[in-house]
Formats: sequence, structure tokens, C-alpha cells
Amino acid sequence: MTKANRLTQVQCFLLDMDGTFYLGDRLIDGALLMVDVLRSRGQNFIFLTNNSSKNARLYSEKLTRLGLPTDVSQVLTSGAATAAHLQRQQPGARVFVVGTPALEEEFTTRGFVLNDTLPSLVVLGFDTDLTYAKLWKLCDFVRASLPYVATHPDFTCVTDTGYMPDIGATIAFVRASTGRDPDLIVGKPNPIIAEQAAARLGVPVSALCMIGDQLDTDIMLGANTSIPTMLVLSGETSLERVAGAPHQPDFVFQDIGAVADYLSGGFPPQLDLRSGG
Repeated sequence: MTKANRLTQVQCFLLDMDGTFYLGDRLIDGALLMVDVLRSRGQNFIFLTNNSSKNARLYSEKLTRLGLPTDVSQVLTSGAATAAHLQRQQPGARVFVVGTPALEEEFTTRGFVLNDTLPSLVVLGFDTDLTYAKLWKLCDFVRASLPYVATHPDFTCVTDTGYMPDIGATIAFVRASTGRDPDLIVGKPNPIIAEQAAARLGVPVSALCMIGDQLDTDIMLGANTSIPTMLVLSGETSLERVAGAPHQPDFVFQDIGAVADYLSGGFPPQLDLRSGG
């Protein structure tokens, strides 16, 4: 089956946000057109982000403010996916969450008890209010062999002014201090988050297609789940990095607007690389 023919089997697109749909508080050119094209084609979509510093409510409010009215059910974060997964494994557990109040809310609304003295497991998220005291406590718990889960693996988060350190840098800090990596990382490229998205939409994982800007998470998710992938060059990745990547995207586009143009034009099968212009 050709790459273009694989797209005819897609029922739902997984849309990354940071660097793919918007940068900071600016929609990337063609973002709203992409939504219009998908709706005209009868294809569904869900926003799938590894950024666990915000929850679905905050993301839906942001997308609505930027011009796309969005329900919380249309957003799945790595933080929500982590809380949902752990709820099935250890419901009601005492958990030490290293993360923002929005991430803590993901756990308390699912019945977990926040505890920073005698937790039964620890969760590391993208904590934009991280303190040394939190890091110290996290390392103590990790060194004590408590189950240790991270929401996602990203080293950087793209912004409209450059890059900010992400959770991967914190994971490296904890590893240097304790010698341990997380027992589980739930977000992209782990199939867990794709499976949760598919279940929410009522489709098989095989009916999904991932659109994102990162090779190590968005595109690797495609490799780990055997779904087609589209890489956009509007965020984390340059075209030069693509050639040496161990997992190749099925399609490369300058931005999400170019993806919309491609889909609305019937995606001719000879086109599998597009750098804009």
C-alpha cells in the first residue's frame, strides 16, 4: 500500500499543539484551514500533546481564545494519560506529583491522594514552577525505590521565542543523582497515549495518523504503533535532521497549512516530501 493510500484508511488525526498547531499565542498559518479541511472530509481529530504543564481545560480555553472553539474532550495530554493509566493500576494511591497545579488536578480528580511525605509512587511532570526542594524530595523517593513514572520524555519545549527545558532535562538530573530512569514514561512515543486517544474516539489505533514536529516523540509514535505520520517543520525539527533520523516520517511538510493544502488537493501519491515554497 502506498503512503497516500494509507491516508485513505485514516479516520482520525492526532494533532500535536506546541510547534505544530501554534507557537506561543499565535496560530501557525493554516491551522484553522486544517480543521476545516478535516471536517469537510468527514475525518475526526484530537489534540494530543506531551506538555503536561497544563490540563485539557486550560488547553481548550487557549484554543478557543485563539479562534478555534474546543471542548475538553478534544484534548488529551500526557498528564491526563498518565493519571488514567495509573488509575487502572493503583486506584486511590498516595502520589507525590512533581508538576504544576494543573497536573496535580489531573490526579486529584481521579481519586489520587497527593502526599509528599509517605507516597506509594512518584510522578514527574513538566513542572514550570520546579524548585530545588521538589527535586531533592523526588530524588530521595526515587533512591528509596518507589515506583517512578514520568508523563513524557521531551528534552525541550518549543516556544515563540526559542526553546525551554522540558522534563527530559529533569529526568537526566534525577538519573545523575540516583542512577535510575523512570519505570514508565506514558506520553508519546509510548503507544499507551495513542491507545487512549483511539478509545476516546471509538476507533482502532490503526485508523489514526499522527501530525507533529518532533522526530523522537511524534514520528516515533508512528513507528511504535504502525500508523502513518506527518512531520511539520514549524517547530522542533529542521529538514536537515530528518535524513539521519532512525524513524522516518511518511510525509514532511513545511507547516500544517501545507498539510491542509495536500489533503484538500486529494494527496497525489507522488508527493511524499514537501518543504514549502
